Amino acid sequence: MKLLKKKHKPLHINDITIVDDDKLKKAITAAALGNAIEWFDFGVYGFLTVILGQVFFPGASPTIQMISTLATFAVPFLFRPLGGIFFGMLGDKYGRQKILATTIVIMTIATFSIGLIPSYASIGILAPILLLIAKLAQGFSVGGEYSGAAIFVAEYAPDRKRGFLGSWLDFGSIAGFVVGAGVVVLISSIVGEHHMADWGWRLPFFLALPLGLVGMHLRHQLEETPAFQKHVESMETDSKADLKDRPKLSFMEVATKYSKSFAICIGLVLVTNITYYVLLVYMPNYLTGSLNYSQDHGLLIIIAIMTGMLFVQPVVGLTSDRIGRKPFIITGSFGLLFLSYPAFWLIQSGSVGLIFVGLLILAIILNCLIGVMASILPALFPTHVRYSALAISFNITIIIAGFTPAFVAWLVSLSHNNSMPAFYLMAISVVGLITAFTMPETANKPLRGATPTASDKEEAKEILSQHFDTIEQKVEELDETIAELEKKRQSLIDQHPKLD
Repeated sequence: MKLLKKKHKPLHINDITIVDDDKLKKAITAAALGNAIEWFDFGVYGFLTVILGQVFFPGASPTIQMISTLATFAVPFLFRPLGGIFFGMLGDKYGRQKILATTIVIMTIATFSIGLIPSYASIGILAPILLLIAKLAQGFSVGGEYSGAAIFVAEYAPDRKRGFLGSWLDFGSIAGFVVGAGVVVLISSIVGEHHMADWGWRLPFFLALPLGLVGMHLRHQLEETPAFQKHVESMETDSKADLKDRPKLSFMEVATKYSKSFAICIGLVLVTNITYYVLLVYMPNYLTGSLNYSQDHGLLIIIAIMTGMLFVQPVVGLTSDRIGRKPFIITGSFGLLFLSYPAFWLIQSGSVGLIFVGLLILAIILNCLIGVMASILPALFPTHVRYSALAISFNITIIIAGFTPAFVAWLVSLSHNNSMPAFYLMAISVVGLITAFTMPETANKPLRGATPTASDKEEAKEILSQHFDTIEQKVEELDETIAELEKKRQSLIDQHPKLD
């Protein structure tokens, strides 16, 4: 009965958070740059898979070398949930900024250290073991990186611009991948294939250090997100004291207490990241290893495609603020279902023009998905558990997505059917469609459990006015429903002699 007596305070203009533009720009830049460093490594590693296979697994056949190197890429994904739980718990206790400043340090050092590992010819089995350790460290840090960066941007962004601003996070991912791939091509063209396989492959990993130093500086300059600050300020004194001693959120709690959000997160992460890894990690090796296509030509085409994706990415985010996020998930999922096979048919044609068109189709589909993911995921969970819940949900799911390059390579090798990647994408599109039709629309709404956020005072007034208009409309609808129920009630009473 106490719950029935609880009164909700009217929303006031001072309850709406107005975000400082300079702080917002710094937050977007710092978050996107960290993500770029993560995907810089993925780009370098993906485009050097053939060479790394020769360096660290020299005794195996070319196919086994590729699968082994891609498996070394995938195994660290098993450690991402541990990193997600660890950093997610700390992020909900101590704030988002401190954790993001830590993850970028670990990620930078791990990426840089790969360039220092001696070859198998020098130290034997210890070489692939050291490679795996470096990748495990990356996996652990990345477990808190993407979730934290997405939350950081989402909690800073005004409600009406969250799609556009969130899209820059994966803009950083694509940009990092393009830079990583471009660096590989540039160094290869300068030093030649022989020197590239001998020592040139180390140089791209060394470049992670200066990039990481810039990212560290930017993140250390950031302030905590307004949403987290407001959450802490709104807590009771006793609750604040208990905040740092609060037990971590378990996987079972996320899966049960936030079951719908958990399921939606799984669906979005699966369909988006499997498509991501097929196009951006597996495709270079597919063109070279499975289709025997010129490595240099294949790399240049994919780099051109990804550069085009950079221009589409913010457009998708901006448009999602106008028409919603769901239409893009629906479009991307239908695209995977009906266009994956035609796209791979074009890619297998051997014609440069048709290969480009096939990759372009997959790239546009991917843009539809990643253009809105960073704005959807943080909105699924409330502030006090957002980091923990999202990090656990995201990284448990990413294990499956992370094994996509190795799994698809194995399917092609086992079946001798070069269309297997298309069938795999078609199958996963069903997950995307189910998720799209069951997820709530989050565009232009406050984050779950948070008060609205605006760009300026005028927008805050508009949001407040819309908020009151919505309440008035709901009250009118309830009044109409009550009136209808009263009529039905009276009709039933009239039919009973003892009721008055």
